[in-house]
Amino acid sequence: MSQRLTGPQKAATLMLAIGEEHAAKIFGMLHEDEIRDLSLAMAALGTVTADAVEQVVREFIEQIGQSGHLVGSFESTERLLLKTLPRERVAQIMEEIRGPAGRTMWDKLGNVNELVLANYLKNEYPQTVAVVLSKIRPEHAARVLALLPESFAMEVVMRMLRMETVQKEALEGLEKTLRSEFMSNLARGQRRDAHEVMAEIFNNLDRAAESRILAALEDRNRESAEKIRALMFTFEDLQRLDGAGVQALLRAVPKDRLTLALKGASETLRDLFFRNLSERASKLLKDDLAALGPVRLRDVDEAQAQIVAQAKELAAQGQIQLADGRDEEMIS
Repeated sequence: MSQRLTGPQKAATLMLAIGEEHAAKIFGMLHEDEIRDLSLAMAALGTVTADAVEQVVREFIEQIGQSGHLVGSFESTERLLLKTLPRERVAQIMEEIRGPAGRTMWDKLGNVNELVLANYLKNEYPQTVAVVLSKIRPEHAARVLALLPESFAMEVVMRMLRMETVQKEALEGLEKTLRSEFMSNLARGQRRDAHEVMAEIFNNLDRAAESRILAALEDRNRESAEKIRALMFTFEDLQRLDGAGVQALLRAVPKDRLTLALKGASETLRDLFFRNLSERASKLLKDDLAALGPVRLRDVDEAQAQIVAQAKELAAQGQIQLADGRDEEMIS
């Protein structure tokens, strides 16, 4: 009866079969966790019959040779893992790889948006935050620190100044907590609806391309086109801002960008901005608009897109409230 090998055992068999020189090159490209798992499988392998070795090598060659190339995806990776690992472990691995890029936990944290990371860390103990900030890149740590509440940030700084070498066990415990609580939630949160992704892409198209592609999509799939249109946030949607929101946006947007953007805006939206400026500033803006003369539609679209992006950034920081196309009213 032929030997039935598990996935890790097949990998171990193949590594032993190709010899030390080739195996060493492969080990050099693996992560520390992968090396440990593969080494354990190799150490526990025992005797493998010549027939079993031949079968493993043949299977490997056949899989590569089926189409002349390999195509990797989340789905194919998940199917493969489910054949050799428990479902819970597969779910954990898939959440990790769907999250931010990086081989180690600290590499991954270094690729998390600073606002997202700061919002998570502000609810942790200052000592925990001090360890995290000491492990990521200084420039990224600085951006995160600047977003923390001032008194809390000072507590973190004081602990970083007094911090001694962190024990290996404590560091491993923190990594485990970050992986299970933060990274897994972040990975789940990144599984976004395809219509939301497409709405953001459409928001960044110029008007001609947007109209052309949406019209073509309506012919093919009216329901999807309507969903995307409802999710899009355009420059004209800034009419939903209240006075405080408009004023916050006015403070953040360069004057020349606003002038160019308003050149292609409706009278209603223009009036909203005029009303939230002082009488003198409003007159100056009107004069600048009148003196602007003909401009390229592409330049207007670009200016409007930049202001919409700025509005979304302010909304993410909690400085203003935005209602998207799904809402008719603001909900306080």
